[in-house]
Amino acid sequence: MSVIAIVSQKGGSGKTTLALHLATHAAYKKMQTVVVDTDPQATAAAWGAWRGDFLPAVVTSPPARLARTIENAQKEGVGLVVIDTPPHAEAAMREAIKVADMVLIPTRPRAFDLHALEGIADMVSFAGTPAFVLFNGVPARASKMIAQARATVKELGLEVCPVMFGERADFHRSSAKGEVASEIDPEGKAAGEVAALWKWVKKALA
Repeated sequence: MSVIAIVSQKGGSGKTTLALHLATHAAYKKMQTVVVDTDPQATAAAWGAWRGDFLPAVVTSPPARLARTIENAQKEGVGLVVIDTPPHAEAAMREAIKVADMVLIPTRPRAFDLHALEGIADMVSFAGTPAFVLFNGVPARASKMIAQARATVKELGLEVCPVMFGERADFHRSSAKGEVASEIDPEGKAAGEVAALWKWVKKALA
């Protein structure tokens, strides 16, 4: 079983959207997948309720019970666990990083957002868990912005995920309906970015 933690100290970074899209894509690929929502706001759990019986399963767990929740998922034959964490909650992020095989850190490639990576850089360095920054909400024709963001991430000792998510309406439209981007436009750019991320994640976890 593989465990991916989605963490960010900044609200609005796209953690929940990333977690739900990655987990749903894995479920479509016939992998038994669970999203563990550790955020008290329970946004992922609400999406799961809107979605109904369609996969993936979404469960809630306080950070203190995260290890037990993952242990139970493994006993049930789950192949992938994706942990959605709250912002501004170091204890929750530390627990998620500790139990994960990989950490994905979504961030917008702007100065204030990148500044929020400093604390997470320290956490993942201490835990030794492989961690990758995923640029999210990237505007079109932003090559200079991305180059500067990459340099900032490198200075923090973090690695950059080779897949980026653009500023796509499909991400927002689908989440509000308990769906994912590929379900409202299978040929759209958002769906393609999620597919590319899953392909990379699978290879990185192998």
